Amino acid sequence: MSQHIAVVIGVGGMGQAIARRIGPGVHLLLADFSEETLDTVSAQMRGEGYEVTAQAVDVSSRASVAALAERAASLGEVRYVVHTAGLSPVQAPVAAILAVDLLGVALVTEEFGEVVASGGAGVVIASMAGHNYPPFPAEQALELANTPADRLLGLPIANPDNFPHRGAAYAFAKRANLVRVQAASVTWGARGARINAISPGHIATPMGNSELSGEHGAVIQAMIDGSNAKGEGTAADIARTAEFLLSPGARFISGSDILVDGGVIAALRTGHITVG
Repeated sequence: MSQHIAVVIGVGGMGQAIARRIGPGVHLLLADFSEETLDTVSAQMRGEGYEVTAQAVDVSSRASVAALAERAASLGEVRYVVHTAGLSPVQAPVAAILAVDLLGVALVTEEFGEVVASGGAGVVIASMAGHNYPPFPAEQALELANTPADRLLGLPIANPDNFPHRGAAYAFAKRANLVRVQAASVTWGARGARINAISPGHIATPMGNSELSGEHGAVIQAMIDGSNAKGEGTAADIARTAEFLLSPGARFISGSDILVDGGVIAALRTGHITVG
């Protein structure tokens, strides 16, 4: 019997938590841009008893993502694909954010849509920032959904000059992720597989903490304080949601997004939180 493969792309706080949650009983293929981080996490998880293969990946490169998908398929039956890799506004300029957070998701969903097994499932980590971005007009939404990944950054709507700051590019990319996941759910569905998104709010990870200490930290803190949860989320909160979406219990959910933000977007939309 072919072994089941779970691919986790991005081994930061959320990626590690998800890998540990879904790792027992499967062969984990961990991937990250940072080979140093990847080696450290892989060695630690092997020491904890997980079966782990590691491969570096640049999600903004078609060749790199295709090589990762090929490696996954060579190891066994690709049952789970979790894409957590991304850049936050404090980490990179606009062009890099678009390349990783927008193009990267498109490449991963396309390439793994060619190898995911029947009965398999995928999860893309988006962001609550995407829910705070204006809805796309219908024509632009269709372009973002259906344009092949290699031409995606050439769309006028994705021109870096459109974005006054890094946060705007990040929110745009995360909104577009939801559209790409909807489109991917159709192609994955043709293989008998599902794919969904999770939009986390502020999560207490190294990336999240860097945002909280950045120039927009006061706004983020105000949203946390005004939310239903009155606090930060944890990587474990996201891991539990991912585990559900990957499980048979979510067999009737595909092309959807689950907002895991402690109630921030609900409070913003109903006027209970106002931010400048």
